[in-house]
Amino acid sequence: MFDLGWTELMVIGVVALIVVGPKDLPGMFRAVGKFVGKAKQMAREFSRAMNDAADDAGVSDVASTLKKATNPVGSAMDEVKKSTESFTAKTMAGPNPKRAEFDDERKEMAEKISKRGAEVATERKAAEEAAKADAAKPAAKKAATKAAAKKTAAKKAPAKKAAAKKPAAKTPAAKKAPAKKTASKPASGDIA
Repeated sequence: MFDLGWTELMVIGVVALIVVGPKDLPGMFRAVGKFVGKAKQMAREFSRAMNDAADDAGVSDVASTLKKATNPVGSAMDEVKKSTESFTAKTMAGPNPKRAEFDDERKEMAEKISKRGAEVATERKAAEEAAKADAAKPAAKKAATKAAAKKTAAKKAPAKKAAAKKPAAKTPAAKKAPAKKTASKPASGDIA
């Protein structure tokens, strides 16, 4: 309809304030609001009457046919929705012997699925525990290797200490040759 922004409305308000005056301005706004409300109501009634006339004339059928022609995927999806809704309504409606069989089959399948899920879960847990054990084995081997190295080092260390504590074997000492006495020569600058 009319494209009025805030600035246009503000200009209209200022002009109305100047022309009408501050005392009569609220009454004038009330009258304008009632007029706009009546105009909107008349427009709604007119559009409703036109839609009713179009429905009576079969325009809605033509419009749906055109819609289906322009959008075949959307119309196909609408048909799929209708068929699934009717199927759901038929399967869920009242006691039905076929439905009872269907429910029994569902229960059996649900039990099979839950059993298989439990089996898979136990297998997975066993595999995780085996992986943890495998991961722990190298650490245990390292710890065992370190412990074995400490034990062997401990065994070797006392043996060395024991060897150090043993007294040395006595061997006959070699006789020293008597020192030869030689006369010392006087140095050249010495006077005897």
